[in-house]
Amino acid sequence: MSTVNDDEPLPAVPGTVGRRWLFPSAVLHELDPDTGRSGRPRRTARDWIVDFTCFVLAVVIGLAAADTLNNDPHTPDSLAVLDQLLGALACAAVWLRRRWPLGLAVAMIPVGFLSNTAGGAAMIAVFTLAVHRPFRYVAWIGGIQVALIPLFYWMRPDPDLPYAGAVAFTELFSVTVIGWGMFVRSKRQLMVSLRDRARRAETEARLRAEQAQRLAREAIAREMHDVLAHRLTLLSVHAGALEFRPDAPREEVARAAGVIRESAHEALQDLREIIGVLRAGEPDDAGRPQPTLAALDALVAESREAGMKVTLVNRVSDPAAVPASVGRTAYRVAQEALTNARKHAPGTEVTVTVEGSPGDGLVMTVRNPAPEGDVTPVPGSGQGLIGLTERATLAGGRLEHGAEADGGFRVRARLPWG
Repeated sequence: MSTVNDDEPLPAVPGTVGRRWLFPSAVLHELDPDTGRSGRPRRTARDWIVDFTCFVLAVVIGLAAADTLNNDPHTPDSLAVLDQLLGALACAAVWLRRRWPLGLAVAMIPVGFLSNTAGGAAMIAVFTLAVHRPFRYVAWIGGIQVALIPLFYWMRPDPDLPYAGAVAFTELFSVTVIGWGMFVRSKRQLMVSLRDRARRAETEARLRAEQAQRLAREAIAREMHDVLAHRLTLLSVHAGALEFRPDAPREEVARAAGVIRESAHEALQDLREIIGVLRAGEPDDAGRPQPTLAALDALVAESREAGMKVTLVNRVSDPAAVPASVGRTAYRVAQEALTNARKHAPGTEVTVTVEGSPGDGLVMTVRNPAPEGDVTPVPGSGQGLIGLTERATLAGGRLEHGAEADGGFRVRARLPWG
């Protein structure tokens, strides 16, 4: 059984900063993912309030029982004094209920049987046992207490109630207290289980994002090897020929140098193509023309035909002058952002803004306001924005996305335009 250390600081539980006093210390201890301590954390403000309330309740019930006891002519004075002494000790022991719930409940069986004024403390002890311990302990201890109630009233009848009424009322009250404690325990267990599920979901989402990035890097390595191997091999062969035949005719040297230059140019172009088309929203077929910024009008028109409200603000004077890799990345950003807006904010008017100039870079912004009413959740892994972020990074730019203060959503990509 764990011991308590009331001087031990409370653990920092994520999601409870600023309102930890509202949580029971036992729940905080369960919710702390990094706890490695065997002892229970010190009481929270809520625990102090609850413990003080339980103590006052036990004292009030004990005083009421003592008043009834003093007015009972059938109870000897010595037994009344012993009863009240045991009741006072039982009320004081209520403060130990968090440290030893099982031991206190066991001790209250003989105390409650001998002392009428200890009845309130006994009920609080069995309630604490139902909250903090499994059902098998509650069944044994609670069952014994309920079974002893008829014997208690047979030996010490209540002066104000008949025997059957006193037994029925006390047993019903005891079962209610036990059931209430079990209900509180189930609610705490549900809270802990939901928190664990949320933490596991966050961990799995982070692992999926890391796996997506790792797979993208592996795909980059494979594509670079498959596409660039031939170009670089050809370049190496001609460079080796120049190295071993420095006395070759001028025409052959010039021809080899031209092949090297052309191979290097084509390898660089292939590298740009790999970086540009990798992680696109859909696989690119071999030989398929890649979209550029000039195709943005067609993308917007296609979205409008699908029923979307799209406003295009194009402040680029000559879209054809934008480098192909930059235009392709901007096109993919707009495509993915429009797709997300169509899924998560249907019926809203989406604004697509593109601006920039050589030397200043190209900025693509897609924004949609908050949807009207509730939107049916659409299944999705959320990897599209992760892919766009990595695509923009590979292109030498950056991408920002997130919700705004008014509930809308904005995607903003800044790409280099040399």
